[in-house]
Amino acid sequence: MKKRKTPAVRSESGVAAVRLNRYLALNGIASRRHADRLIEEGGVMVDGEIVTELGIRIDPARQRVEVDGVVLRPEGEQRRYYLLNKPEGVVCTSDPRENRPRAVDLITDRRKGRIYTVGRLDEDTTGLVILTNDGEFANRVAHPRYGIKKIYRVVVRGRVDGLILTKLRAGVRLSDFRSSFKRIQLVKRSERQTTLLVTLSEGRNREIRRVFARLGLPVIRLRRVEVGPLREWGLKVGHWRPLTRDEVKELFAGGEEPDPRQPRPGRPNGRFRGSQRPRR
Repeated sequence: MKKRKTPAVRSESGVAAVRLNRYLALNGIASRRHADRLIEEGGVMVDGEIVTELGIRIDPARQRVEVDGVVLRPEGEQRRYYLLNKPEGVVCTSDPRENRPRAVDLITDRRKGRIYTVGRLDEDTTGLVILTNDGEFANRVAHPRYGIKKIYRVVVRGRVDGLILTKLRAGVRLSDFRSSFKRIQLVKRSERQTTLLVTLSEGRNREIRRVFARLGLPVIRLRRVEVGPLREWGLKVGHWRPLTRDEVKELFAGGEEPDPRQPRPGRPNGRFRGSQRPRR
């Protein structure tokens, strides 16, 4: 396959040219840093040719971009927004080589195109996951700048007393960061187990499980029950529905006043249809 090393591509369609690594990030492929690595390794094709030059710009309205054989959403394609109640054993990845059940495969809408999850829940965690093909929307919802809250119902083995609650609220030091639970609410407890609601605005990899394990309270069950204005009410495990226009607007509005030190994500676009349930 011929490799192309040419100057930056200028837009001829009236659509602003965009850096290739940013375009990959907006399509949920990887962060810009990892997108650069992917480009250098020859994993990205533009108009049928491998591109290895960093900093190249493309015209999203006129050029075809592929990553590992998957064509990214062309400019102008209708945006899609879905809410899934993820079952246990399902993974939040778009990698076509994945052998385990994927969240994207549970969305049975034939018009969905190439979608991906906004953030991730690990395989053993259940609950609400947003899926979309709108990279700017995904960036806005996941970015800690706007503090979109995520609430988890956590069941741990053991009794959580007042001292442990104090430690959780103060933050627990892990090997690579200190936890920062926004809110912790005790639901019920016994000598054998405790149920809590934990609110996060920025979730780190397996943060909740790691924090409680550090305190000697292994997590038995973990379920995400809220994402911003979205609730799990009426949405059975394994089922999905499109987000409404109002829900998307509210998620774009954010959860709290933005931090000016953080970069500003983008704006919404698209139309939405009524609720659906998956076909079995």
